[in-house]
Amino acid sequence: MSEDACSLHNEKEWEDGQVERVAVEGASLRDGGSHALPTFRGIPLSELKYHGVLQALTAEAIGWQPGAVSAEVLRAQEEWEAVDSIQPATGSWAGSEQPGQLISFSEALQHFQTTDLSSFKERIQPTVRRSGLAALRHLLFGPPKLHRGLHEERDLVLTIAQCGLDSQDPVHGRILQTIYKKLTGSKLDCALHGDHWEDLGFQGSNPATDLRGAGFLALLHLLYLVMDSQTLLMAQEIFRLSHHHAQQFPFCLMSVNITRIAIQALREECLTRECNRQQKVIPVVNSFYAATFLRLAHIWRSQQKTISDSGFVLKDLEVLAKKSPRRLLKTLEIYLAGTSKGQASLLGAPKGYGPHAPHSKELTFTGVCDLPLHSSEDAQPI
Repeated sequence: MSEDACSLHNEKEWEDGQVERVAVEGASLRDGGSHALPTFRGIPLSELKYHGVLQALTAEAIGWQPGAVSAEVLRAQEEWEAVDSIQPATGSWAGSEQPGQLISFSEALQHFQTTDLSSFKERIQPTVRRSGLAALRHLLFGPPKLHRGLHEERDLVLTIAQCGLDSQDPVHGRILQTIYKKLTGSKLDCALHGDHWEDLGFQGSNPATDLRGAGFLALLHLLYLVMDSQTLLMAQEIFRLSHHHAQQFPFCLMSVNITRIAIQALREECLTRECNRQQKVIPVVNSFYAATFLRLAHIWRSQQKTISDSGFVLKDLEVLAKKSPRRLLKTLEIYLAGTSKGQASLLGAPKGYGPHAPHSKELTFTGVCDLPLHSSEDAQPI
C-alpha cells in the first residue's frame, strides 16, 4: 500500500472512530449517563448546529453524499436533535415561566386576588354556626362584629384555604420552590415529588397531600414566614429545632396544623377585635400564625417535648391561642424586636441542633386535623 493510500486509510479509520464514539456517547446521554458531552476536533458538539450535524460528520469521514446517509444514522441524528428540546421531568417546575426566581408574599397574594376563585368561595363558612344559649352568649359577651369593609378580605383568606396545590400553576411552583430554598439555603430548583420534601417536614414525597384542613393558605403562611427578614430568622430557628436529635418534629406539617388553628380562630371571631383595630385581616392572620408557631416552639424547647407529645401540645395551644390572641401577638412583637437588635434567641440553642442531626422519616404525627375542635360554640370545620 502506498504512503498516500495508507495515510487516507488511517484518516478514514480515525474519522470512523469519531462517528462511532459520538454514537456511543450519545446513547449514554440518552440513557441518563453522566458522561461529559462529546467533542469533534476539540469543538463541543453542544456548540454545533444540530441540523445536519451527523450528515456532515458522516460525509466528511467516509465520503457519503447527503442523500446516501443510512436509516440508522438518520435515526441517530433525529435523537440527537431531540436533545435540544428535552424538557425537565414532569413535576420539576424547572421549566416554569420564571425558573429559579423567588416570589414575595405580596406577589403570591396578588396572584390569588386576581384569579377567579368563585368555585372555592362557594364552599366557605365565614363564621361558625351557633344556636341556643351559645348564640345568645356570643351576642351578649362575644367580640364585636367584623367591620363590613373587612368582609371581603376575610373571605379571601378562607377561600385560599379551600384551594389545593396545582402542579400546573407556575406561581404555585415558585411559592413551593421559594419555601424550599429559603429553609435549606439551596440555590437550585427541586422536583415536585421526592424525599427532599420529607426533609422539610412533610409526611410524604408530595406536599399536596398534607394540606388537608388548611389548603394553600398553609403554603402562603410558610412563604410569609420565610420571606420576611425578621420572621425568616424565627423560621430557621424553629426549623433547626425540628431537626433536634431527640425533639425532632415534622416542621412543615406542624406549620399546616398551626395554619388550621389560625383559620378556626378567624371563623370563631377570636381575631375580630384585632382586625377591627388594625383595619386589616391578612396581616393579623399572618402575625397570629407566626405568634402561635413561636409559642409552640417555646413550649417544645422549654418543656422538652417530643413527637409523642404533639397531639397534646397542639390541643392546648389551640385553646390558648383562641383565648388570648392579643397576648400571643405581643409575645411575637417582643421576639422580633429582640432579634432585630441582635439579642440572644428566645428559644435557646440546645445541643444536637443542626442540619446533620438525625431526622427519622417514620414519625407518627397527630395533627390538629385529627383532634376534636375545642370550642364551646360547636365550631364546624371549613
